Amino acid sequence: MMPEEKLDIARQLAKLGVDIIEAGFPCASNDDFNAVKKIAQEVGNDEDCDGYVPVIAGVCRCNEKDIAIAWEAVKYAKRPRLCTFIATSPIHMEYKLKKGKDEVLEIARNMVKFARSLGCNDVQFGPEDAARSDKEFLYQIIGEVIKAGATTVNITDTVGIAMPVEFGKLIADIKANTDGIESVVIATHCHNDLGLATANTLEGARFGARQLEVTINGIGERAGNASLEEVEEYSSMHLQPHKAIVGINAFVHESGIHQVRNLHMVMAMGFPSNVYTEALHKFQL
Repeated sequence: MMPEEKLDIARQLAKLGVDIIEAGFPCASNDDFNAVKKIAQEVGNDEDCDGYVPVIAGVCRCNEKDIAIAWEAVKYAKRPRLCTFIATSPIHMEYKLKKGKDEVLEIARNMVKFARSLGCNDVQFGPEDAARSDKEFLYQIIGEVIKAGATTVNITDTVGIAMPVEFGKLIADIKANTDGIESVVIATHCHNDLGLATANTLEGARFGARQLEVTINGIGERAGNASLEEVEEYSSMHLQPHKAIVGINAFVHESGIHQVRNLHMVMAMGFPSNVYTEALHKFQL
């Protein structure tokens, strides 16, 4: 996706009233860097009449190069955020990172401190593959990054393996056993490999998560992530009804000249049975 396309999507997300826009991975490519920077400069400074302006976040791995590049992209926003992460599950640490617990703990602590040293006051830390991580290690590493200055901790089901009862208990256990957890926001990031991303996200919220990471139509790696539309439906967090494609009124026709949609629509979209509203217009003769 080109920078202008990502910028347009960010504009629409801001219109929906999304609190935090994870704009991209600035170190991945020049295009992604430029997209995140443009979003930070424009959408990240465009206040509405109520003073609302979304947080603009850049994703970065736990290394200085990634974090510095991400900061260069998001720092133009009124409310910039850095979202850094490192794997914490035994299988990821052994086979992907090739590092032990102590080294991972030190990296996480130091990189959160580094992010704060750049001038970023809003740092999110994610223990990647948290759902398969040792809980005692999770309590330890989350407690350490909170001390280092993290403001949000993002609890992830990276491979979509958790059951709702397990994920809810994970959030509850982290809340009960992590030093300093009351001073930060707990977030969820759930994948949909078993079709449970929405259920896990809602269960996380039930047990104390206050930031729910979702995507439009559940777009994401493999089977996708928690869907904005599904979470909205079951949590009573309302979606704008005229939102293109996914809004409840997106395919509602009122005027008679539009009701034979198959004759003029550019593509046959919508549900098998669409809603047609009788004319509500008043005419004066």
